[in-house]
Amino acid sequence: MRVVAVVQARMGSTRLPGKVLQDIVGEPMLGRCVTRLRRAESLDEVVIATTRQPDDERIVDLCRKRGWAWFRGSEGDVLDRYYKAASEFGADAVVRVTSDCPLIDPEVVDRVVREFADRQPEVDYASNTFPQRTFPRGLDTEVIRFDALARAWREDANPAWREHVTPYIWRRPESFTIHSVMNETDCSAMRWTVDTLEDLRFVRRVFEHFGHDVFSWRDVLKALDKHPEWLEINRHIQQKVF
Repeated sequence: MRVVAVVQARMGSTRLPGKVLQDIVGEPMLGRCVTRLRRAESLDEVVIATTRQPDDERIVDLCRKRGWAWFRGSEGDVLDRYYKAASEFGADAVVRVTSDCPLIDPEVVDRVVREFADRQPEVDYASNTFPQRTFPRGLDTEVIRFDALARAWREDANPAWREHVTPYIWRRPESFTIHSVMNETDCSAMRWTVDTLEDLRFVRRVFEHFGHDVFSWRDVLKALDKHPEWLEINRHIQQKVF
């Protein structure tokens, strides 16, 4: 089974424009995400899926400079972007990650992929966010079998769902077999994703503390035990809903 991680990335963002290239201790946020993601042993390839918008040429330039695989597709129909990127790179299973998760953890990604793979061919979709989130927001990992992604691409007629790629699958448990990956303790109240300046300040604090990017998410939990005040930086931020 060829497992391809597809990282959606674009310069447009209503709350923090250009966030994907914001600096995090000397490295753009997308770079932090890709570097950490590429340490996952379960992945055969990591692909950056951006749009055809002129502003996103900056993302393509970074991909060329770093030697990363990339794909350009629809801005609004992100399901179409994922399906076509997965098709082009020969994926049997697609790992969905968003570029605003610079603390994405290879251990977590490997666990979700492993649990998905161990349940083949029965499971269509595995996630550590649905139906219940127990990991910090920002470690979100979804794995979709390509034929399930193709079915969603053909059948989903809801533009709002297509923008978020997978709702057609996880909202239809009668049609798709879904596996949930749970953490031993509930850490879902922690916000490690980047939507706002406060979120950016939080992840910068984490990277500044370690001075490198090979720390694990469990190392972050230990640091937060010693520095609970860091969680106050962005505790008040509400996640956007659709």
